[in-house]
Amino acid sequence: MLITLIPVALLAFYVAFNLGANDVANAMGTSVGSKAVTLKQALIIAGVLEFTGATLFGHEVTETLATKITNPALFAATPQILVTGMVTVLLASGVWLQIATSRGLPVSSSHAVVGAIAGFSWVALGVSAIDWSSIGPITIGWILTPIISGAIAALFYSQIKRWILDQPNQLVQLQEWIPWLSAVLLGVLGVIVLPSLTQPLTNFLIELGFKIPAHDIPLLTGSVAAVGLTIISWRQLDGDRHKENKSKKSPAPNPVERLFARFQVLSACFVAFAHGSNDVGNAIAPLAAIVYINRTGSVPTNGITIPIWILILGGAGIVAGLAVWGKKVIATIGESIISLEPSSGFCAELATATTILLASRLGLPVSTSHALVGGVVGIGLIQNIKSIQRKTLKGIAAAWLITVPVSAVLSAAIFSLARIFFF
Repeated sequence: MLITLIPVALLAFYVAFNLGANDVANAMGTSVGSKAVTLKQALIIAGVLEFTGATLFGHEVTETLATKITNPALFAATPQILVTGMVTVLLASGVWLQIATSRGLPVSSSHAVVGAIAGFSWVALGVSAIDWSSIGPITIGWILTPIISGAIAALFYSQIKRWILDQPNQLVQLQEWIPWLSAVLLGVLGVIVLPSLTQPLTNFLIELGFKIPAHDIPLLTGSVAAVGLTIISWRQLDGDRHKENKSKKSPAPNPVERLFARFQVLSACFVAFAHGSNDVGNAIAPLAAIVYINRTGSVPTNGITIPIWILILGGAGIVAGLAVWGKKVIATIGESIISLEPSSGFCAELATATTILLASRLGLPVSTSHALVGGVVGIGLIQNIKSIQRKTLKGIAAAWLITVPVSAVLSAAIFSLARIFFF
C-alpha cells in the first residue's frame, strides 16, 4: 500500500518538534539554570549542535528503532500493516511528548517511541511481535541511569567543593585544578564525540595508505583540545584576578564561578551533540521504515539506508521545538529541582555524559532526562538535601513511570481505530 509521504513527514517533524521541546531542553537546562548561558545562547548552541549531531551521525539509532523492538519478519506478508503501525507510533509518541512538555515534565522520547511501537505490535500480531530482549534493557536503563549519574555528580562535586569552593583562596586552588578539569572534561566527553567526528578523517587517511589505529586521531584531537582549553582557562583566570585586584569600589562577580561557566558551556555542547546524534532516531525511525516500504514494497529486516533528507527533517524539527517551546523543561531541570551555579551545573552535565558513555559501552539504552535529573539530585544531596524540591521530583518520576504504558495504550488505540476503518 502506497501512502502519501508529505503527511507522514509532517508527523515526523511534529514528533521531532516535541522531542526538541522536551528531551533536547534537558541538555541545556542546567547551563541556563546556573546562569552560565542565557536562554537565547542555549537555544543557539543546542540548535547548532543538535542539528549537526542528528544529520551527521543519527542513522545508527534510526536503523535500530526501525528494524528492532518489533519483529519485522512477522509483517513480511502484510507490509501495509507495518506502515499503518508506524504512523500510529508517530501520532502516539508526538501527543505524549506534547502533553509532558506542556506540563514542564522531562520524559524520555526513546521510551515513548518504544512504548508506541510495542503497543501497536501487540494489537497487530500479538505479544510475540514484540522483541522483549530489547524492552528489558530499557527497563534496566530506567533504574540505573539516574542512580549512576547522581553518584558520579555527587562524587565529583564533593571533590570540587572540598578542594576549591571551600578553600580560603579559591583562585589559587582553581589554578592548580585547571589541567585536571580540562583533562577530565575532554577525556570523558571526547570519547563520546571525537570517535564519530573524526571517523571520516580516519577512513580517508587509511584509504591513502596510512596505517592509523582507529583511536589515534580521537586521542590526538582530545589531547590538543585539552591543552588548548587549559591555556584559555589559565588566561581567563589571570584576567579575572587582575580585574578583581583593580576593582575596589564594588564586588566583582565570582571569578571562580565565571570560569566554571566556561567549562559548563563546553560540557553542554558535548551533551547536546551526543544527544542529537542518538535521539533523532526516535522521531524519524518510523518515517524511515515507511519510506523503505514504499520504495521497495518489502519490510526492512536488517539495517537500512537513511536518506539524508530524513535526517535533516529530524534535525530541523528538533531545533524548532527547542526554540519555540523548550523553555518549560529547561526551567524544570535548571531551576525547579535545586538552585544551580556553574560549578554544580558543570558537575551535573559531566555526570550525565559519563553515564551515557558507560551505558553505551554496556549496550544499555539511556535517557538524557534520567541522567540529568539524577545528576542534579546528586548535587543537591551534597549541597543540602532539604534544598531538593521533592514535589518537582515526584512529578518527574511519575512521568517517567507512565511514559511507556501511556504511549503503548495510545498507539494501540489509534491502530485499532485505523484497522477498523482501513482494513
